[in-house]
Parts: sequence; C-alpha cells; structure tokens
Amino acid sequence: MHRDNDVNDKQGRQLQRLMETTGGLGFGAAPLGNLYARVTDAQAEQALTAAWDVGVRYFDTAPFYGCGLSEQRVGKVLARYPRDAFALSTKVGRLLVPDRTVPEIQQGYVGGLPFRVEYDYSADGARRSIEASLSRLGLDRIDIVYIHDIAQDTHGDDWLRQYAIASNGAMRALTELRDEGVIGAWGLGVNRIEPCLMALRDAAPDVFLLAGRYTLLDTSALGELLPACDTRGVRLVIGGPYNSGLLAGGTTFEYARAPADMLEKTHRLAAHCARYGVSLKAAALRFCGAPPAVACVIAGSRNAGEIRENWALMHTPIPAEFWADLKRRGLIPDEAPVPH
Repeated sequence: MHRDNDVNDKQGRQLQRLMETTGGLGFGAAPLGNLYARVTDAQAEQALTAAWDVGVRYFDTAPFYGCGLSEQRVGKVLARYPRDAFALSTKVGRLLVPDRTVPEIQQGYVGGLPFRVEYDYSADGARRSIEASLSRLGLDRIDIVYIHDIAQDTHGDDWLRQYAIASNGAMRALTELRDEGVIGAWGLGVNRIEPCLMALRDAAPDVFLLAGRYTLLDTSALGELLPACDTRGVRLVIGGPYNSGLLAGGTTFEYARAPADMLEKTHRLAAHCARYGVSLKAAALRFCGAPPAVACVIAGSRNAGEIRENWALMHTPIPAEFWADLKRRGLIPDEAPVPH
C-alpha cells in the first residue's frame, strides 16, 4: 500500500514541520511513569520544565508508562505552552482498564494509576486509545501516534498474529485519522526492525520510533531499514541511545545484564573516547542522530539534571578524526553516517 505523491509530499512536509523544532533531542517520558522507581509529581514537572527551557520541543509518552501516569504528567506541563510550539506523540495497542486490585509494580512501573493493561491492536481499539489519551493529556490533539510494541520481543511467537491484527486494524484507522487531519502522522514504536520493514510493505507509515537498533553498540538498522526509510521519505526517531544504560556507565543491555561481547565493545569504545577526550555519552547521542532519516533522538530523563545533561551532550562538538578513527578500528561500520 503506497500513498500517491501529492499525499506523500503533504504528509512529509507536515511531519517535517512537527519535527524541525526538536533541536536534535526529544524527551522520552517513560521514566515519568515511575519506571523502576518512583518519581514525584514535582520532579516530573521540573524535568519537563527543564526540557522546555533548554529547547526540547518534542515529547513522547504512552498509556503503558505508569498506566497513564506519564501522559497525565506530560499533559499537565505542556498545557502551559502554545500548542503549535511543540510536537507530542503517544501510542496505541494497549487499552487501560480500571482495576483497583492491580499490584504495586506492573512490568517495571512502580505505583502507577489503577488500571490493568489489555492488548488491542484493532481499529476500534486504536480510536478508543486515542480518545482516552486525549482525556488524560488534557490537550486538544496528538501529533504522532505510534503502534506500540508490535514485535517479537513483546509478544513472542504470537507477534505475527498480533501484527496481522494491527495491519488490518490500527494501521488502517491511523491512516484514516491522519488523512482526515485528526492526527499529524503515525508509525510504529518498537525495539525491533522486522515490523518496521513489514509496515513499509503493508501500509503507509510516516515515522518509526525505533529503540536500541541504531546505536554505537547495535547498528542493525543500517542494513535494510535506513535505506528503506530514505527511499520512502519515512522519518526515524531513535530511542534507547544508551542501550538501556550500558553506554551511560551502567551494566545493563536491553534491560538485562549485559553480555560479555557488549561489555567488551563498550570498554573499547570508552577507551577510544578517552584517547580523544570525548564523553562516551556524547558520542552515543551524536552518533544516533547522524543518519539523514533521523528526525531526533530521545533519551528518557527522570529529573531536570538528566535532561540538561543530555541536551548539553547532544550539542557537544566532536572532531571528525574521532569518527574516522572509530571506523578504522572497526568499532562502527564504514558505511555508518557520522555527525558533521
């Protein structure tokens, strides 16, 4: 399924307008849903306000993040600012059902709102999810809607069945809502490349939020997905630039204990950075943002200090020789785009 050129150009221009104010860095609001640890309302407000103050204009959230808590917090703060001055994305695929018996911790989120999650990738589910998100956000529209976690890492062997539901359901509904002007754009929010390639074949997405698949440690998006996005005029938002912590001084990769090969590669990257006096975190962020198809990079921040640090790192100059030497040492592929 392909859009005609006029529609393609119109939606491309609209998406570009939505994303051009990002300054290269967006705000990932999963931590504001109390991911792994509680964040107070005051801390969430301070983080979002700091993001705005440094220049962030793209904010990403989801119903899944604290069962609506992240959306509530994001919407409350963004309501202070002119609506046309920022781009907001949220996600569909999980409906929130009121349930006061839910445990304190649900899939890593601590003390979220009293809902349980039910997967629903149907057209009706997508429309209901958007309506509920607008209510929690308290805003008049959503710029980008992603179909959330429609991939093997979430659904295991059932993922192709779930994808088929989305292909015939949520994708069609979001295409209609986009073409009606109700939303600005749609795509997938996933941690895997395969569903993105399938969506390019089966539908007409505008943008993918891809986490962890184009980083200093994992450039698997380079082979097929980046060229396909370039060809189709589809943009990418890169999430997980630190691969869940390993590139930021942690010990986890993909939210689990880092395997030996990733630890070894990280040590080599850190040594290379030390030779040039470059922060590994800065290199990680800048690398993610280099491909032409990438609209921006989002890194989750749970307090004002983290977002200020990430903004500064994203705008840290890094010499061209650093990247050239990185390629000579085989630490990134020769064909990988690098920052200018």
